[in-house]
Amino acid sequence: MSSSASQSQSKSISVQAIVFAEILLAVAALLFFLLFSVPDPGQTRPDWYSYGASAFEIVAFFSASWLCFRNWNSPQIVSGRRVWLGIGLGMLCYGIGTILFTYWETYLGREADVSLGDFFYVPTYLFLAWGMIMAFADRRLNLDLWQWLTVGAIAAVSIAFATWLTLKPDTPSALLFGEPAIAQTAPVQTKPTPRATVAPTVRPSPVVTPAATPKPVIEEKKIEDKQPAKVDNAPEWVKSVEEALAPLKSSLDYFYVLADVFILIIATTLLLAFWGGRFSQSWRMIAAAAFCLYIADMWFKYATTRLENYQSGGLVEIFWIFSGVLFGIGAALEYDLSRSRRSGSRRRA
Repeated sequence: MSSSASQSQSKSISVQAIVFAEILLAVAALLFFLLFSVPDPGQTRPDWYSYGASAFEIVAFFSASWLCFRNWNSPQIVSGRRVWLGIGLGMLCYGIGTILFTYWETYLGREADVSLGDFFYVPTYLFLAWGMIMAFADRRLNLDLWQWLTVGAIAAVSIAFATWLTLKPDTPSALLFGEPAIAQTAPVQTKPTPRATVAPTVRPSPVVTPAATPKPVIEEKKIEDKQPAKVDNAPEWVKSVEEALAPLKSSLDYFYVLADVFILIIATTLLLAFWGGRFSQSWRMIAAAAFCLYIADMWFKYATTRLENYQSGGLVEIFWIFSGVLFGIGAALEYDLSRSRRSGSRRRA
């Protein structure tokens, strides 16, 4: 009895340590974003900030991947090993995609529409969807009417927002409604009649006026010509990859939006399916992680399409880190509950 109690106590302490470490990572990332995400007026964010934000994100998703693979490797896991295999592969792919995206954007200084990171971001959503579907593939969903209505409401709102987001930015009012009201109501100006009061002998001097005005223009052109041109030092293979992947931009934009909506709907369904049960704690974390992923992706889509000169690393992007942290906490809680259930059944036997 004492040995089993000590083992269960050590297991609970390890889970508490994991959850505490995940929370500490989220708090540290929040402080980092709050202190350094807003640059000084007229300046851009430094490279060290971009590297730091990416490091928080990579650590969050890689740690969540390790915790999910631990669940997959455990035969005692209740929700199914395939569930955590899919989620773990999704976390791993997202971490690798973030590394490639940081290399492309920060290290190389590229602003490509599609990069090599998208080759890992796309499988992330596929693996996440597969893993979550496996959670209720072998079970029968018995949801109440209010639960189905909740799922339908969340689906309708998310689809409506995604549809609005994928539309092109609004056309300027001058093109939709013709000329502005000021231009329409302004009176037509007539040329004033010339007055015959100037003496015919008074003429502008041809010596003073030519020498007064052109000199500043010539000097400005010389100054502009002295400014060094921006040199593109990117390797040739990077440029060729960008040119080859550029036609995929529109397709990937639609895929990411639809994938976010689909994963959000599945996470909500799973949360309501496990509502009130013993394992609802882990799926609450999973649903919250999917919601954070949805917020960060939708914000990034909105910022890159409707905000001018947006630079990645904004405060709202911290929800990506929160998503990885919550996936890890959900995996840790699931592992602890599954082990405690198995130990309790052995004692009763």
